[in-house]
Order: sequence, then structure tokens, then C-alpha cells
Amino acid sequence: QVQLVESGGGLVQPGESLRLSCVASGNIFSTNIMGWYRQAPGKERDLVATITRTGTTNYGDSVKGRFTVSRDNAKNTVYLQMNSLKPEDTAVYYCTAGTFSGTYSPIYWGQGTQVTVSS
Repeated sequence: QVQLVESGGGLVQPGESLRLSCVASGNIFSTNIMGWYRQAPGKERDLVATITRTGTTNYGDSVKGRFTVSRDNAKNTVYLQMNSLKPEDTAVYYCTAGTFSGTYSPIYWGQGTQVTVSS
């Protein structure tokens, strides 16, 4: 089992920044990739970004150039730096951990953290 705990969500104005953190514990070596998903009200859950254990990253089209995913393996922590936030970024953001075999398959999910972008 892997436990994931997110933090850092909140209310910001358009154009501002937020950094989300996700601390992993448990049998983390059973997974080789971590990612962030988000889900807005009434919409499907979307993949935001992924990062492998060695630091290879991938981003959803809507966040490329604005969001940056990183990780500190010594602290078992993954970060999502979100810049130039837009109202359409409003969603619950979930940290995930899973495996990659051609495509990312999340296995473990955090409880989610709310990000609201509004003036």
C-alpha cells in the first residue's frame, strides 16, 4: 500500500501562483511514476502531469508552459508548481502513484486538494 497526502491548495486570483505538495509513504517502491490529476465540477478527471522516478516529465496540453512537476526522492515528495493560473484551472487536484507501461496507470490516489482561481 502507498499513502498519498496532498497540501497547498487554496483560493487565488487569476495570474497568481500556487504550489501543491504530495508526500508519499508506504511501499512506494512498488510504483515507478507519480502524477497529478484534476477534476472540475461536472467534468471528467484529467491528467495534469506525470513524473518518473528519474525525473522524466509529461504534461497535459492545457497546462504546458504554466505548470511544472518535480520530485524530491529523498523526501518522497512530489510538487506541482502552478503559474499564471486561470479560472479554468479551478478543480480538485489529486496526487497519484502508479506504473507506466506505454501509458500511465494510477494505482493509488490522495484525498485531493481544492484549487480555486477567481477574482
